[in-house]
Amino acid sequence: MTIFKPVKKPAARTAAGPGAEISPLRPRFVAKTPPCAEGCPCGTDIRGWITMLAQAAAYGRTKEQAFTIAWNTITDRNPFPAVCGRVCPHPCEDSCNRNEKEGAVAINALERFIGDFGIAKQLPLKKLTEEKRTEKIAIVGSGPAGLSCAYQLARRGYPVTVFEAFAKPGGMLRYGIPPYRLPREVIDAEIGKILDLGVDLRCQTVVGKDITLDELRRDYQATFVGIGAHKGLQLGVEGENASNVFTGTEFLNHVNSGKTVELGDKVIVVGGGDTAIDAARVSKRLGASVTILYRRTRQEMPAIKQEIEGALEEGIAIEFLAAPLQVLRNNGKATGLRCIRMELGEPDASGRRRPIPKAGSEFDLEATAVITAISQEPEFAGFNGLHEGKDWIKADEWGKTAIEPVYAGGDVLELGLVTIAIGQGRFAAEAIDARLRGEKLEKPVAPPVIKTDRMKLGWYKEGARHERERLPVAERDMTAEIEKGFSENEAMTEAERCMSCGMCMDCEVCWMYCTNNCFVRMPKGEHFQIKLELCNGCQKCAQECPCGYIEMS
Repeated sequence: MTIFKPVKKPAARTAAGPGAEISPLRPRFVAKTPPCAEGCPCGTDIRGWITMLAQAAAYGRTKEQAFTIAWNTITDRNPFPAVCGRVCPHPCEDSCNRNEKEGAVAINALERFIGDFGIAKQLPLKKLTEEKRTEKIAIVGSGPAGLSCAYQLARRGYPVTVFEAFAKPGGMLRYGIPPYRLPREVIDAEIGKILDLGVDLRCQTVVGKDITLDELRRDYQATFVGIGAHKGLQLGVEGENASNVFTGTEFLNHVNSGKTVELGDKVIVVGGGDTAIDAARVSKRLGASVTILYRRTRQEMPAIKQEIEGALEEGIAIEFLAAPLQVLRNNGKATGLRCIRMELGEPDASGRRRPIPKAGSEFDLEATAVITAISQEPEFAGFNGLHEGKDWIKADEWGKTAIEPVYAGGDVLELGLVTIAIGQGRFAAEAIDARLRGEKLEKPVAPPVIKTDRMKLGWYKEGARHERERLPVAERDMTAEIEKGFSENEAMTEAERCMSCGMCMDCEVCWMYCTNNCFVRMPKGEHFQIKLELCNGCQKCAQECPCGYIEMS
């Protein structure tokens, strides 16, 4: 966009007429950060790719052209749009300004639509250069953090080798998330695009056993550690060493690897996070009746809201405000749990109210298997020196650890979202690239976030949010995907709900309200020019701009 700035402000040569009062303020275009982008750990240009869909017809683009541009925009930061469109709890939607009207734009569903389009059309990930670098990079772990880092380095021309302990790549995406939430063909397709950039994948290679970290540091110019948190934590109660007591990560890994797990017909799952909910719903699909034991209330459950709702729809019982005291056993096998009722006290370090046992409230639950999904951690064997004692790996904002030249990201730093891991992988790749090129590393400073107090919500037409259809409970099994994707028309209509917060959308309101003809319409994409020599500072353009793009100064 171009703004005409005169050398000095002219006298009263305005359309307001001689003698009209002239304000010293003048309009200027100031892009803002939309709250959706601020809420995205990947740093994806959400406003950019959604408005690309919404404005396709106005810019003379076909739907397919708009979808392709949107896919390239997303994958510049995140090579997993189809994956994230299924498993991300979409904090971007929590921040969306459209919540002040009928509800947030369905960003997550739109991302899945674009991701699925990219898979169906076999769109390749774009390289940033054809340059071939000689510095070799090692990536430990093929989860979202490791593969994100590998992608960003490979597209910059680096030879990248990924070392994976399991038989197939994907980390927790493959071994921790059930296929009814994340189909394996989706994982394979998006990982395949990364490998197509020339990334060398070596599965069933365990760092610390098959190769050492010191060897990687010797043979590679940089190493990224993204091993994930596959080790489930113990309850710390008597009897949990029974043969039919599993950790949540262990259980899901077995099932997702195709192994048979004998559960019996009555399963108790302990925990309230996503792993607990996944373990419960998988157990239900294996034929057991399932009870979840959670020591707080539903309000404090950290699991994704719709996954909790799905578990309840499927007949899974949840015992809130209850905690395990002992695993009851007979002949070395668990037969149930001795539990105690809880009440909530003051908030703890997590911000949630601390559960306190209620004296004399013990009770027993029968079980043929117990799954403990209270938390998980990385397996640090082979990574001595990167962490101390019970501490996890520490790294700076770019993923740089205390050992040169080793970087880290994802759950190896702390448990977090898939999108956080993807973002950390990208930051580390940028840091590695800058280090090897001898360049200074700086994170760009984003413009201020725009909220609804700077916008005119009434200008935007009403539009109900589109929700994804869900598979009926009776038709749900281990592989049938529960949530369906948007159709083309649903995607385009939903994209039109985006308010383009803080960025021009060619609504022409400024042009229509300006009585002095200061705004000159430009070709599509260039929006408007401002002729400041005609402006008398009436402020109507800034006052009426629905998206808050115009400021007076």
